[in-house]
Amino acid sequence: MYRRLLTSLVFAGLTVGTVAPAFAAEAQDTIDYRQRIMKTLDAQVAALGQILSGATPDDQVVSHLEVIALAAAQSAKSFEPKVEGGESLPVVWTKWDDFSAKMKDFEAKTRAAADTAKAQGKDAALSNILDALRCKDCHDVYRKKM
Repeated sequence: MYRRLLTSLVFAGLTVGTVAPAFAAEAQDTIDYRQRIMKTLDAQVAALGQILSGATPDDQVVSHLEVIALAAAQSAKSFEPKVEGGESLPVVWTKWDDFSAKMKDFEAKTRAAADTAKAQGKDAALSNILDALRCKDCHDVYRKKM
């Protein structure tokens, strides 16, 4: 009987010992994925900034806005696993309704900007692009200070 109990305890310990690292790796994968999407957004917004400043030709505005809209949609979904860590503060999940609403608004506004650029041209889309790219509204509350 003791041997069976000991065997069960050892097996349970081995199972926990293998599940915990697997869970940690899965959590890190979720964080890494989320950060890659955010880096994509950062790079695309920076490219758009170069265009707006006149440092780069504006013939790629539509494609940059499309990538931003797609990445915004992906970024909203990337937080749904609710894995804490990375540059995100725990308040993301304690104030999920507010955070989620802001992400959905970001997604909708960037999609509208991309659609406007395709339908009416880059000038129409860029006329109020700063309203769509209000990243600071979330970063001030939900991201670690860098």
